[in-house]
Amino acid sequence: MSPPPSTSFFSVAIVLLGMMLPQSKAQLNATFYANTCPNVSSIVSNVVQQAFQSDSRIGASLIRLHFHDCFVNGCDASILLDNSSSILSEKFAGPNVNSIRGFGVVDNIKTAVENSCPGVVSCADILALAAESSVSQSGGPSWSVLLGRRDSLTANQAGANTAIPSPSEGLNNITAKFSAVGLNTNDLVALSGAHTFGRAQCRTFSNRLYNFSNTGNPDSTLNTTYLTTLQQICPQNGSGTALANLDPTTSDAFDNNYFTNLQNNQGLLQSDQELFSTPGAATIAFVNNFSSNQTAFFQSFVQSMINMGNISPLTGSSGEIRSDCKKVNGS
Repeated sequence: MSPPPSTSFFSVAIVLLGMMLPQSKAQLNATFYANTCPNVSSIVSNVVQQAFQSDSRIGASLIRLHFHDCFVNGCDASILLDNSSSILSEKFAGPNVNSIRGFGVVDNIKTAVENSCPGVVSCADILALAAESSVSQSGGPSWSVLLGRRDSLTANQAGANTAIPSPSEGLNNITAKFSAVGLNTNDLVALSGAHTFGRAQCRTFSNRLYNFSNTGNPDSTLNTTYLTTLQQICPQNGSGTALANLDPTTSDAFDNNYFTNLQNNQGLLQSDQELFSTPGAATIAFVNNFSSNQTAFFQSFVQSMINMGNISPLTGSSGEIRSDCKKVNGS
């Protein structure tokens, strides 16, 4: 006997809803390697800890690799692929060239993981684990990273040129780029908080220091004392690659000072300060909340990192587990 029409409609609706939900939520899980590589988290953590000994920037660099990976074709380690006869590397896209770093540490992690569990752990998962380890070892929160991503067979340099937010872009554009990968305003502000550590090159913010938007003057949302400091680091026509701390107060610690800096007009990048100084922006309330409540920031940051890590992963039999993160197997 067939069920009444309403029941069958309900069943179909449930199936359709299931198809519409992001698959990643169901397929990524924190215990993916429990039987095949149970020590993977500590292996990654140990290599990151070693890297910190000689490079205080490496944590910020590793989390940025994961971010720039996920925003282009999803979290698939496409950013790690070198140029080849068939691949135009994302490493040479505008937002990445002479800027993105940490590839050697990723290779070191991969080598250590392969020694323990050959052919099991993806490079995409290594990026997600390295990001968590970088945050937790810098005084930030720790969390259970969802795992089970596989590695892409190709890269998307053109996508990297258009999808990754730029430091001199307007808040509306940046919000749209987050929205395009399923991330909301809370995610945007929380993930921007990763600029609580790391450095930026003068060329990424010098547009604010002398002739902002062709006004002939510096960006009016820059604290004047801070402006003077930045002009000393980045003199007009000076080296575009000189470095400034993204957080001038606690440059290597993962804390909520980034948001207090924004309230004091001490955001380094235009894209940072806009979160607080854009009149009427929905981002302002999040900045104020995170500035006054580090626990709220940490909780939001963890959830937003998980959300970002869920962007369009390759799972199941899609993609592959690369044996060398820089190239597709067999190439």
